Amino acid sequence: MLDLQGKVALVTGCGTREQGWGNGKAIAALLARQGAKVFGVDLQLDAAQVTADIIREEGGEAEVMACDVTDTEQVQAMIKACMDRFGRIDILVNNVGRSEPGGPVELTEEVWQDQLDLNVSSAYLTSKYVLPIMEEQGSGSIVNISSVAGLRYIGKPQVGYAAGKAALMQFTKTTAVIYANRGIRLNCVAPGLMFTPLVERLANKYAGGDYDAFVAHRHQQVPMGKMGDAWDVANAVLFLASDEARYITGQTLVVDGGITSATP
Repeated sequence: MLDLQGKVALVTGCGTREQGWGNGKAIAALLARQGAKVFGVDLQLDAAQVTADIIREEGGEAEVMACDVTDTEQVQAMIKACMDRFGRIDILVNNVGRSEPGGPVELTEEVWQDQLDLNVSSAYLTSKYVLPIMEEQGSGSIVNISSVAGLRYIGKPQVGYAAGKAALMQFTKTTAVIYANRGIRLNCVAPGLMFTPLVERLANKYAGGDYDAFVAHRHQQVPMGKMGDAWDVANAVLFLASDEARYITGQTLVVDGGITSATP
């Protein structure tokens, strides 16, 4: 089950600047462990290279490059490089995203636009140029990483991020219907509060740098009593990308320890 032998996976945001496993790093490594050839990109090439080194050390095949997935020309160059190297794209994972604090009054227009560009327009751009490739192949699976912040308020003022992630889910659903009879599936994974290296940066943004208190509060917010981790997200992506999910499209798989099912 969950065999990806012979498949090529393009993963955006595949690196992690800090030590530990971020979502993109875990996703890329897990897809490779299941047999996929991975083409990974990240804004920071050195972060992507760490992921590639792990995959290669484990006997997998990976190529990486730097790419700003909000830039059309860079996205086109990324896809061309992947096709030149591997000749096909069977799986696209749009993992890029970032949260900035603030409501409509506090957010500058520039930050608002940046949040939409990064959290939803990036997936539009990659999909725009990958979908024709998948259609010509007759098959493909796109998995977009959204967030429970796009489903409900989770205790932080991040209106740009929440709006972008909500839009990403509807983009996925609508596009999935358009391409449902062309052998292409699109789904979302919506992580909840995950214990990844990103948490330290979030503590600086939202809790004045009080990391321990921020971590404890996030654990307490989860009905299961603790945050998940990057492998919980990666496992969900693997399932949706695999042939075992061949009859699933236009859906959002929530991975949140029960947060969205609980009373705020």
